Order: sequence, then structure tokens, then C-alpha cells
Amino acid sequence: MPAASTTLRMLAVSVIASLTVTGCQTFEDAGVAMGRSELVNDLAARLDRALELTYSADYQLPGGQNAAIVQAQDPARSAYTYPGGRLTVTPEAITRCTTTGAHPECTVLAPPTPGSKPTVTLFGEANRQGLVTPPVVVGLLTAAALDPQAVIKQSDTTVAGHHAACVEVQSSSGDFTACVTTEGVLGSFVGPVDGKPVDLALSRYSATVDTGAFDPPAGAGVVDRRPGGS
Repeated sequence: MPAASTTLRMLAVSVIASLTVTGCQTFEDAGVAMGRSELVNDLAARLDRALELTYSADYQLPGGQNAAIVQAQDPARSAYTYPGGRLTVTPEAITRCTTTGAHPECTVLAPPTPGSKPTVTLFGEANRQGLVTPPVVVGLLTAAALDPQAVIKQSDTTVAGHHAACVEVQSSSGDFTACVTTEGVLGSFVGPVDGKPVDLALSRYSATVDTGAFDPPAGAGVVDRRPGGS
């Protein structure tokens, strides 16, 4: 299973287990009260279910830049494209590509051990370039749910023609707003990630993927650093 899938599932379980212990705190939207655990569990479940989908999602970033998340099944694999690079995770490898030069350069690394718990630092470069990934969003939601001082408000919106549930979080570790579509796709995110402001919104969603979405960019130089790689 790709690192993205494993990480997100582990974090979702952490959210549910932790909230079962700590209980609920109530917040309101237009006079309707909702338990903290109910909302977080719902959003985590949506993101978790989406890991079993095949889809392509394009995102608009500040300054006219773009990013994308693509994933497919059988086997499960995912690709994250952001300004200046791409991260691809498959059962065979983790491939990091830099696309800022005249020719893309890619490094192929060994995939996470099956059943292990990959860290969200896998997505560090994507975060720094403005693409916050679903596992990172779940981690932020987890931290907010466990912070007794956090203020969490719920709302609904439409992103790229898709209904989405949103949470606005105010906490000592940083304020953010995250929206998740009914399909379980990250709809939008505004807030700091690793100390850097992030602002992205879904611009296109499709239940299909390009067959070459998980291949290295055309003309890329590839260095295989897996054990036994060339």
C-alpha cells in the first residue's frame, strides 16, 4: 500500500481512538451544535474512504500556480505534483522528481515496508511548495481535536461544483481552515504548514486518471537508489 494510504489510515485511527478517550467538546454553526469527535471522525472517514478511489484532483495555488493529486487502485498508487517537483508512491518505489531545471531529475527510493507507519515528513517538500496532502491535513485535525483550547467551527460550501464540509480551527499552534468534499477529496486548505502559509483550492475533480500519471516526467534523468537498483 502506498505511504500516503498507510499514513492516512493510521492517523484516522489515532483520531478516533484519542477522541474516544478524551470525549467531546461542543462547537456551533448557525446554532447547530456538533460534537468535536463527530465532526473529526466524519472528515477522517471521508478522507480514509477516498484512499480506495481512483481520481485526479487539480488545485489552484496563489500566483496562478497549480498542483495535483492523482491516485489509482490495483495496485494502490499515488502521485503529488507541485511547483518544481513531483512525488510518486507505488508498491515498488518512492520517486522524488525535481522539475525546475532544463530537464527533470528523479531519484527512486525503496518503498515503505508493508505494514509500517510512514511519517508525514514524506510529504515535506510538497508542503513547502504549497501542496498540503490529505495525511498532513488529518494530522492537523488530530492535533486540533486533542487541544482543549482549540476553537473549531463547522460550515458547508461548494468547491469546484462539489459539496464540501469545512472546519475553521483556531489554536495556539496555528489557525487553519480545511474543507473535504462528499467524495472524501481535499477541497481546500488555508493556513500554515511547517511554518509556511498554504492556500489551495480544488479546481477540477475527475474519477479517472491519465495512464502515465505515475511515470517519471518525459525526458527525466532517473537515479535508482533502491537496493540493487542501477
